[in-house]
Amino acid sequence: MDPNAIYARGGRDSKETSISPPPPQRTGSSSSIHKSGHIITHSHRSSFAENLRGLPPSPRNHRHPSFTQSAIQELLNHPPAPRQHSPRFAGRDWRDVAIGELVSKDEVFWVDMDTSVEDATMALLKNTSTNVVIIRENATSSVPVSTFDYNDLNAYILIVVGLAHPSEDLVELYDSIAKRAQDRVNIPLRDIQPICRKESLVTLQGDDDLAKAIEIFGSGVHRMLVTNHNTDVVGIFSQWKLIEFFWNEGINFRVIDDLYPRVLRDLGVGSQQILAINADSPLTEALNLMNQEGLSSVAVVDNGLNVVGNISSADVRLLTSSTSLPLLQNSCMHFISVILTEKGVEKGKDSFPVFYVNPYSTLAHTVAKLVATHSHRMWVVESASPSPSAPGTPSLGPTIFVPTPSSSQTSLTGSHFPSVPPASTLPGSHLSGRLIGVITLTDILNLFARSTGLNPTDPSEQRARRRRSSSSSVRPSIESTRASLDIRR
Repeated sequence: MDPNAIYARGGRDSKETSISPPPPQRTGSSSSIHKSGHIITHSHRSSFAENLRGLPPSPRNHRHPSFTQSAIQELLNHPPAPRQHSPRFAGRDWRDVAIGELVSKDEVFWVDMDTSVEDATMALLKNTSTNVVIIRENATSSVPVSTFDYNDLNAYILIVVGLAHPSEDLVELYDSIAKRAQDRVNIPLRDIQPICRKESLVTLQGDDDLAKAIEIFGSGVHRMLVTNHNTDVVGIFSQWKLIEFFWNEGINFRVIDDLYPRVLRDLGVGSQQILAINADSPLTEALNLMNQEGLSSVAVVDNGLNVVGNISSADVRLLTSSTSLPLLQNSCMHFISVILTEKGVEKGKDSFPVFYVNPYSTLAHTVAKLVATHSHRMWVVESASPSPSAPGTPSLGPTIFVPTPSSSQTSLTGSHFPSVPPASTLPGSHLSGRLIGVITLTDILNLFARSTGLNPTDPSEQRARRRRSSSSSVRPSIESTRASLDIRR
């Protein structure tokens, strides 16, 4: 990266003869040279560079830079957001902080089992803090029986437009839901419960400490309900909210704060088992991929496997009106442009979210990006090694899986795709790099838990539970021990 300083050992070819007169006294402003028995004196002050000649090289020359030039440039372009510390956590052990201190009852939104999917969607759109609403049996009940989030909305939209891939035992149900939706008949949440793949409802009391929460989150659970002693729900606690807490308050917790300056490669966090979607694929393929695999987001890559964007399940909020349904027949790249336009309208300025890091990014930089983008994962892109002695980041030999076109894919073949710039020409393909891995909130919280002596379970168990059994039969398992990159086209 940066060239090492080179110290040249200089010298002067000269001859000395044995002359009887003693040499004159040397002063700081003169130098004497004996030549042919005569003393030649001339005024010359040694330069600083000349005084350095002959000295041993600096030990700094043997140090390797910690970051690549691209990593430094990325930090300059996207500096971590400042942390907002709260004095109420100063001097406290984070393991003694109560979960109830980090949640609010204002973030709890309720719907009933007989609430229509449309009304539940409106409630979900309003709850921007937790992106989930709690389902109870009826209006008189205070017992949660399920939840409704953007993953469920994604599954419902795919059914309504006839692009879902049901198992044989659910074909009749899917057809019924699609027909009723097309006939504009209200469909209650009760009727779509079989299509919603749910995590177990995990509940902790508000006075339980964060040590309990981080073990659960580090095991792969994404959210939990927080109750009081009367079992009333008083808040919703999520992985992202705990990550935000550790980012803002990490300075008070030495064990956590000491991890932030370290680079991802040295920490050994993240996975090389990756799912991604080609930028030129129909949006429906990305939505189906997230639905089948239980993912909250998927990387969008160009033909060179460079990350050019990110589509999350929360982005399906842009598909909730009938006028937006043509987006389903457009490319993922086109949908990303819609997402960026929407974010620009919301924030009043152009937006190009950065959803990637490289192996030499620090944990602090990674967490700062997760907090800033409200994301559940960061894509790891290939980066050159910062020193000649360390091997470069290896290029994976990915297992590329291109599924056989389904009936839904075939029906979209003749559809009109609006003119969209090729993915390879977009800034993201040059700013990011080749996709080689992923790091999730689960990975980071698992690291935090283990670094403080806790014992979270293997998160792969939760990941496997969220996946549909049908997906494992059509592609290599992402839980395999070898690196694999599944690109849907």
